[in-house]
Amino acid sequence: MIGRGEIEALVPHKHAMCLWDEVLHWDAQRIRLRAANHRDRTHPLRSDGMLRALHLGEYGAQAMAVHGGLLARASGGAARPGMLVALRDLRLHVVRIDALPGAIECDAEQLAAGEASQQYAFRIRHDDVVLATGRATVMLGA
Repeated sequence: MIGRGEIEALVPHKHAMCLWDEVLHWDAQRIRLRAANHRDRTHPLRSDGMLRALHLGEYGAQAMAVHGGLLARASGGAARPGMLVALRDLRLHVVRIDALPGAIECDAEQLAAGEASQQYAFRIRHDDVVLATGRATVMLGA
């Protein structure tokens, strides 16, 4: 298992904006992560006292950043900076997530990886209930 400190070393997101607490499993194509910060009253994405399910898109995008960081580290390098350019087929099955007891988990799978971009599919769930699914595309910088 990979903890929060290691995750923060892999991605540009720091402190409260680093949304994942731990990596449960990963390989060359997939990653599974867990977080419990959705209940935190000081969560940086909260507004009007709520954390809306729409923000699960950011959780999905950060899952791919963590995976990219792990892949880069495994090959002896560092992940290239990226910019989220598309969030497609985002399907939300709840309105908000701040009241969910226990952790949320994400499974993300790399669909395509090229020199200039990457695309992943992700599924975020609480217990066995799917909260959100979608695809994210990142353009890679130098």
